Amino acid sequence: MTQLRIPAVYMRGGTSKGVFFLAEDLPSDNEKRDRILLRVIGSPDPYGKQIDGMGGATSSTSKVVIISRSPRPGCDVDYLFGQVAIDAPVIDWSGNCGNLTAAVGPFAISAGLLEGPLEGTAAVRIWQGNIGKRIIAHVPMHRGEVQESGSFQLDGITLPGAEVKLEFIDPAGADGQSGAGEIFPTGRQIDLLEVPGLGPIEATLINAGNPTIFVDAEALGFEGTELQQDVNGKKELLELAEAVRSRGAVAMGLAGTPEEATAKRPHTPKIALVAKPAEYTASDGKRIHPASIDLLARIFSMGKLHHAMTGTGAVAIAAAAAIPGTVVHRISPLSGTGGVRFGHPSGTLRVGAESTHQDGQWIIRKVIMSRSARRLMEGWVRVPID
Repeated sequence: MTQLRIPAVYMRGGTSKGVFFLAEDLPSDNEKRDRILLRVIGSPDPYGKQIDGMGGATSSTSKVVIISRSPRPGCDVDYLFGQVAIDAPVIDWSGNCGNLTAAVGPFAISAGLLEGPLEGTAAVRIWQGNIGKRIIAHVPMHRGEVQESGSFQLDGITLPGAEVKLEFIDPAGADGQSGAGEIFPTGRQIDLLEVPGLGPIEATLINAGNPTIFVDAEALGFEGTELQQDVNGKKELLELAEAVRSRGAVAMGLAGTPEEATAKRPHTPKIALVAKPAEYTASDGKRIHPASIDLLARIFSMGKLHHAMTGTGAVAIAAAAAIPGTVVHRISPLSGTGGVRFGHPSGTLRVGAESTHQDGQWIIRKVIMSRSARRLMEGWVRVPID
């Protein structure tokens, strides 16, 4: 048996990690490409550890990214994201990773796909192929290279880095592979999902950043202050969250049955629980005080409670907070400054939105947030072939 030798960069973006590739270095046949990428990450792994691959055995670290120069006017690079299942031979291409979006601009500049200024900030115009949306990444530069060190602190990341500002342009609705369509696929700010054993559950089904389902934490018996260790070892809680998520996927037109949503579309839609501000201790031991946040938010990713907050989850929170009648807006409307502060398991995050009400419809012009990114390793990945 020999091994393929494929150029790759292992990068952190926000609170996620993934293996980044240039599209030209991978097969053009999607089936062959996916077989290689599964092997790179080390999936499927019945032990759930991904020891024989680059994956980190969590939804935040089992990811791949494919970048290429963009042929689209007004865009510099095309960005395609794959969420790799750990224990199944599945790569879900249905949605974006907002955290790894922060690493796309730095990767593109470092790979020579475009040039940045010697000093200052490079505005990298990104086409996000999964959801068919434009994103602008403002990447700091120093001496002609991407600046990765800095003083920007992101909860969920131990050390500070250089701030990468992200603008998600017109993030509501979808034109790519997500399939969710309009901002409210059902046409309503509130839907009732019939969940076995619970009955009807109020939910906001919104398509912003990624298709997302918002539910009041109390409706599912949660407080909204939970950490991973409070949830991820309890099968009944995970099954409850998936029962709601899978039925929301059907209501959004993303799957024909709840079973199909669980088996074939684990990445999207996400399900997020929200609650009124309360004091809690974050995963690093820091006390979060109610006065410092506008709401609590907990999001599930690939069947588990996320250790912080997905980037696209933050986008969806900002969009939902801007629109009256949603589950999120009922708890915390967008502030007068256009921002919302929320508490997640690793700390807090502020995200901003620009919205307008036009012809009887709410329009989200952009959502703005900051992340950091860093190259962890450059070189080649090795993939065994027969």
